Amino acid sequence: MTCAFDLAHYRELLEAARAGGYRSAFFDRDPQPGDLLLRHDVDLSLEAALELAELEAELGASATYFVMTESVFYNLASPAGERALGRLRELGHRVGLHAVHPRAELDARFDPVLAWHNPGPEFMSVPLDGVANAMEPRFFVPGRYRSDSNQHWREGCPHEALARGDLEWLQLLTHPEIWVYPGETMRETMLAMLDVERERRLEQLAADRIDLS
Repeated sequence: MTCAFDLAHYRELLEAARAGGYRSAFFDRDPQPGDLLLRHDVDLSLEAALELAELEAELGASATYFVMTESVFYNLASPAGERALGRLRELGHRVGLHAVHPRAELDARFDPVLAWHNPGPEFMSVPLDGVANAMEPRFFVPGRYRSDSNQHWREGCPHEALARGDLEWLQLLTHPEIWVYPGETMRETMLAMLDVERERRLEQLAADRIDLS
């Protein structure tokens, strides 16, 4: 097992969690022994989020997808954005707000849970009234939190610990674009994403009757 950041290894992570006896859980209650809080911060690509969501549903796993209302990369109010939110729900996932501090304006599209985008330490873990913060102390416990931020595991890839059932529970944060687009480094992965995005934009331009001849 190579611990590569790709869909094959993400499948292995989910299979390891199943072998270790873990179950999918959400941020609507305190973590319990055996919980796996699958969390995705959708920073860049709804398309990548949907690809990961389909894989999880295939394996019987459910996650919380944190999406942005202030993204420069995608638009939730567009037809594509609305379809993405609908498909995430159809697949049994939950949708939280990936908020830009200090604004935390949740509407009917979201479950009552948020995760701050690029958070600062002064507000990252502060509990909120009526809304769960994915990084508040009850969810953010040393040794029970792993993140793939910038294509690097801070405490190592968790697949072995999951397969053995070593962790009482775990919040596992992954960013879909890191797993869907190929690359040995974060730069390579982002360039691969941009290659795909270029083709998608060309299709959108043609659909908008832009003469590309």
